[in-house]
Amino acid sequence: MPPLTNPMTLKRIHREVADLKKEDMGAMTLSPSEDNLFLWKGTIPGPEGSVYEGGIFNLDVVLASDYPFTAPKISFKTRIYHMNISDRGDICIDILKHNWSPALSLFKVMLSLSSLLTDPNPKDPLVSSIANQYLTNRKLHDDIARQWTGLYAKPKVPTKSSAKAQGKAKASLSSSASSSRGNSVSLGAIEIVDSDDEVPAKPRAGATQKAGSKRKRETRASVGGEPEYSDDERESSLPSGSGKTASRASGGRTTAGGSGRRVAPRLSTEVIEIEDD
Repeated sequence: MPPLTNPMTLKRIHREVADLKKEDMGAMTLSPSEDNLFLWKGTIPGPEGSVYEGGIFNLDVVLASDYPFTAPKISFKTRIYHMNISDRGDICIDILKHNWSPALSLFKVMLSLSSLLTDPNPKDPLVSSIANQYLTNRKLHDDIARQWTGLYAKPKVPTKSSAKAQGKAKASLSSSASSSRGNSVSLGAIEIVDSDDEVPAKPRAGATQKAGSKRKRETRASVGGEPEYSDDERESSLPSGSGKTASRASGGRTTAGGSGRRVAPRLSTEVIEIEDD
């Protein structure tokens, strides 16, 4: 929640917002939050020629309820290797302490912080070890500062090789997904065939017996080459007075159904004599 303020403070904040639109900010950014005029966000690019060149440093700005009579609280959110800036982002600069004046604006503070990146102040350090290294081994100090800038402050831009790698990864995932779908279909087909073999369908008993007798009759006809005859058809086909011989000739097998039908013997291999009484 924004702090309780007087109309003078709100008027000052709105005036600074309007002034920022007229200023040449360059690569710097500074603006209040959408829902709170006392919370601001800003970015400072690493100055050219400094060990922080190429980096983008994010800052949080908190205004007091009696601003501009109290200095704003500014902290670095991006890690930086600097003698006047702590690991928590606290800043040691005189205009944010005893040298603050209501005549100063947030834009002027941002310019001072950008200058601090170019010209650190070893006489009033916040991190004494970095200040001592800056004075005794400047090359090592600069190498570490550049390394930190590359690790924490430089924007991560995807290279062509990484983009190709991402494309290959997506293609690999797509082919794997389609392959897994194809494998699942084939496995399903195998399971269906196996289930049919293990549990065969049981046909009706009547249908099985009828089909078997039909196949038996067709086999006999194809082997003997002669059709089956009933008793009436056999007697009508023979001459009169040949009943005895015909009876002997037709004394073949009866069908399994017991219907009185007889199967004609193979006349091509047996000679039947018919005698007249």
